[in-house]
Amino acid sequence: MNSLDKDFAAGALDPRDPPCISLYQPTHPRHPDNQQDPIRFRNLVKRLRERLLLRSPAQEVDLLLQPFQRLTDDHTFWTHSMRGLAVFAARDMFKVYRVPRRMPELVVVADSFHTKPLLRLLQSTGRFQVLGLSRQEIHLFEGTQDDLREITPAAGVPRTLVEALGAELTEPHSTVASYGGGGTANSTMHHGHGGRSAEVDIDTERFFRAVDRAIMEHHSRPSGMPLLLATLPEHRALFHQVSHNPFLLREGIDLHPSSLSLDELRERAWRVVEPYHKARINTLADEFGTARAKGLGQNELSKVATAVVRAAWPRCSSTPNGTCRAV
Repeated sequence: MNSLDKDFAAGALDPRDPPCISLYQPTHPRHPDNQQDPIRFRNLVKRLRERLLLRSPAQEVDLLLQPFQRLTDDHTFWTHSMRGLAVFAARDMFKVYRVPRRMPELVVVADSFHTKPLLRLLQSTGRFQVLGLSRQEIHLFEGTQDDLREITPAAGVPRTLVEALGAELTEPHSTVASYGGGGTANSTMHHGHGGRSAEVDIDTERFFRAVDRAIMEHHSRPSGMPLLLATLPEHRALFHQVSHNPFLLREGIDLHPSSLSLDELRERAWRVVEPYHKARINTLADEFGTARAKGLGQNELSKVATAVVRAAWPRCSSTPNGTCRAV
């Protein structure tokens, strides 16, 4: 599968010899809704053929549409969809992108690719991470308002209580039974001695401290993404008490992720993250306004490019059309 971010930055979607084909389609991540997706795609390809025949001979059109036909028949591809599909093709290229945002149903044949539906997606900066936490284990998720997926924590992040404490784990854990499955239960029964509950609480705090340090070092600081907690209320209070992660948001989700579907988790998480995201955008806009007023900011790309070249190549003078010329 092609990478939209990398290809767009590398100029893969820059104009080519026409015709340039752009196809967009809404898709469905789950069964049974995704069964209609290849049918709708086949209908779009028929519309595409009709438009191509208006400007190119049938033999050339058939060659252009061969990769579209192969994609139509790729059962594996259609069982792993996201919310939208974007396909770009020309005589010497064929690019397919699954995207997390719902796309319009659209076919465009022109002298350049139609990328406007993707601009909001490419400009999005609202990425965040969700830490699912219980006494026994963690799960880590990353996404945007449109898409959320579980990711594998970095090698230095302990995923379970046993992994975090190892030989330092207190003996009572061998006689603690959790009910509800997956270490995410709402209740924990402690058998045996009355002091063991306190010892379990101590181990829980040590586990949370180890997780906090590792998440901050391996995920929050390198990415700069906001982090929110999805866990039971009593666990959230303790984790916030011991945490030193400046990227951890005050608000969170008072449920463990196992109680929610990915879509429900994404929606709840975005409701928490959105105010912070909007505040950051407003702050950046204010900073730009201040910089521009001082002659340190510019919103015309040609002038920005000239300034960059001048900074890298001081012996440069502007030409009448605004470009830079070596002197």
